[in-house]
Amino acid sequence: MPQAPKFEPARRNARSGPVKLPAEGREGDPPAWPLAGRVTAAERAAWADLWHTPQAVAWEKLGWTRTVARYCRLMVQAEKPNANAIALAEARQFEDRLGLTPKAMRLLLWEIVADEVAEQRAATDVRARIKAV
Repeated sequence: MPQAPKFEPARRNARSGPVKLPAEGREGDPPAWPLAGRVTAAERAAWADLWHTPQAVAWEKLGWTRTVARYCRLMVQAEKPNANAIALAEARQFEDRLGLTPKAMRLLLWEIVADEVAEQRAATDVRARIKAV
């Protein structure tokens, strides 16, 4: 089995480090559903959830809306109690391709990082409110 790439390669020809994704996830409304056909309520809910993840920031930059929509449809099928093995296997493969597992994130060189400026601002606001009380 191949080794996962290092986040900070020591090679001279390394072009860049890991892609940093915000721990807060993607902000804003999800993109419009790109696939033809009727969207079920379960697909719509999964679509909205997926587009608020940190990985969604990268998907948006890469233009992976159709891929995420196909995963969304497959995920809903795979989560049913009577799901077949093919749907489960395909969903797992999609999860890897979309960076939804720790190993997949490592292979894609994606790293979830906290917004330190926002954290410091929030801590300062809390301290100010405590002093005001």
